[in-house]
Amino acid sequence: MHLSPLKQRHSYFEFISNLTRLGKPPLVTTTTTTPNETPMLKLHGDARSTCTKRVATILFEKAAHFELVPVVGAASKSAEYKATMQPFGQIPVLEDDGYFLYESRAIGRYIAEKYRDQGTMGLIPNGDLKEMGRFECALSMEATQFLPAELLAYEAAFKPFKGGKTDPAEVARLTSELAAKLDAYDQILGKTKYLAGDSITLADLYHIPYADMLTNLLKSDLLTNEAARPNVARWYHDITSRPSWLAVKNGVPASA
Repeated sequence: MHLSPLKQRHSYFEFISNLTRLGKPPLVTTTTTTPNETPMLKLHGDARSTCTKRVATILFEKAAHFELVPVVGAASKSAEYKATMQPFGQIPVLEDDGYFLYESRAIGRYIAEKYRDQGTMGLIPNGDLKEMGRFECALSMEATQFLPAELLAYEAAFKPFKGGKTDPAEVARLTSELAAKLDAYDQILGKTKYLAGDSITLADLYHIPYADMLTNLLKSDLLTNEAARPNVARWYHDITSRPSWLAVKNGVPASA
């Protein structure tokens, strides 16, 4: 894989820096509802955050209305935020009528369950034990086998943004590790359209933010090289062309 000098990341991080300079936003906003009106979901996070976009993608898939409550810069590190929203001082957090949930994958599953009967069907399979087993396996793959993609994004992009220095040897190691993982993905995707079968699930959607970042910000061809991994390339273009991802790819909207 060839990594560019990462010139593309500067405009991305300038945007983040501009957001940070806006100051600390309110952690909680108040929405007035009528007695019979269901309060709108609130997604607390940074519009450009990969994990915030992961959750927003699921919200769009399930046609669930939501409001983005900006949490940028050091706002998530405050004592108030940790005490009331997220004890680890991270984003995103979903607020549902006074109920708070963190960890993007857990939030995605909550949304898929809550809105099971609307939007894209089958994001969580409702089949037999073997079908559920394949789904749980695919979820685990994203969280563990695809982890080198997240670590590579940190090493090549987030680390220098935070004042560190990218280690070329670590980039090379993670690139090689991810390539081997994606070879296995290609084998799996040669048998089924998606990771858990022939219908898209949360497992596929959870890959999108870091897959897109790897391809478009870091200029890697690991996921798009049709000669090396035709099934991965087909799958990547499929999931990243979904309207749900296109709606949040360049930033989660203020509301939807």
